[in-house]
Amino acid sequence: MTLPTSSRWPIYLSVIGLIIVVASVWYTNRLANQLSVIEENYVRIFEASVRDINNFEAGSADTDFSVQGAIIENNTTVPAIWALQGGGYVEAINWGGREADTAYILEQLADLKENGKPPVSMPYGGLMYFGTSILIQKLRLFPYIQLALIGTFLVVGIFGINQARRAEQNRVWVGMAKETAHQLGTPISAIMGWIEHLNMSYPDNPELMEVSGELNKDVQRLEMVANRFSKIGATPELHPTNIYAELDQCRQYMQHRAPRKVSFDFPSPADGNLPVAINPLLFDWVIENLLRNALDAMDGKGQISSQVVEKDGNVLIDITDTGKGMSARNARRVFNPGFTTKKRGWGLGLSLVKRIIEEYHQGKIVVLHSEPGKGTTFRITLPRAEQNMTA
Repeated sequence: MTLPTSSRWPIYLSVIGLIIVVASVWYTNRLANQLSVIEENYVRIFEASVRDINNFEAGSADTDFSVQGAIIENNTTVPAIWALQGGGYVEAINWGGREADTAYILEQLADLKENGKPPVSMPYGGLMYFGTSILIQKLRLFPYIQLALIGTFLVVGIFGINQARRAEQNRVWVGMAKETAHQLGTPISAIMGWIEHLNMSYPDNPELMEVSGELNKDVQRLEMVANRFSKIGATPELHPTNIYAELDQCRQYMQHRAPRKVSFDFPSPADGNLPVAINPLLFDWVIENLLRNALDAMDGKGQISSQVVEKDGNVLIDITDTGKGMSARNARRVFNPGFTTKKRGWGLGLSLVKRIIEEYHQGKIVVLHSEPGKGTTFRITLPRAEQNMTA
């Protein structure tokens, strides 16, 4: 299905956003590397300053170490441990406030002896071990933190956009449904008036009365359709209803309008009373949509069957046809708005079916099984009435 031009803008924005993210991560990573080089140079200067001061005895008595002293005193990022060669340590600096934690410092000292840089000799046989600069550690982590933050922002942004689009689609659905119901009201009222006029003018004509009766049935059907549309967007009232009787009613209506070579095998109302909390107007709409799709898929001959099973407090309703079936890929997309395999149609029927079942009846609908050339089974799962009804 070709993507409409008007819906390509999210793709363009996503590409532009990805370019910005990549450029931002690359630039900040480059800055972090440059700062890391500067900090590494400072670490070397700090180490050199410690060496210069410790080698004072070998130098001239009037040597000026004020610069080295200032470097050492102002060190706030390079962790170091002044250790004794015979074991233990004299002093630890810049270990994140844990300088007094002897066990922690000894653990760090053992790690520096094994993996760190060569130590600098200190007076009285001591050695100064240098750790990795705190700033360098932070700079190395910064690109990953930034990437995580940007990724989180993108996920939240995409979720927000999808929610906004879904809300907009819902408003369109509701507006279109209510406008359709409103537009149907006028011709329905007019047709009812003409039927009443026909009944009053020709009460003794049996043929006209038969036609009038059929017209009245169709007008009632139109009223029901308009009522269905008017309920879209509102919270429907759910009533405990015998699912066997409701399915049989839908079967009767569609069977009278189906080709003669199509047979129906549905459970009978005499099979028992299995109550499910539904809104009959909307639920019948779901079943009729599924049956119409089944009839379209069978090209005038085949069988449509239904099975009802109670399981774990839920009622499972399977609608099966022996039609064309569909591929696994199409089965995954069949409930998407706008998706259709028909030459005509907007691809909204099954999307509406899913919404009615999941949002209005707190149930689920899935393609249970479908195979090209062998037919399709849809499964509707609804809670039993006793578990679904609320005060």
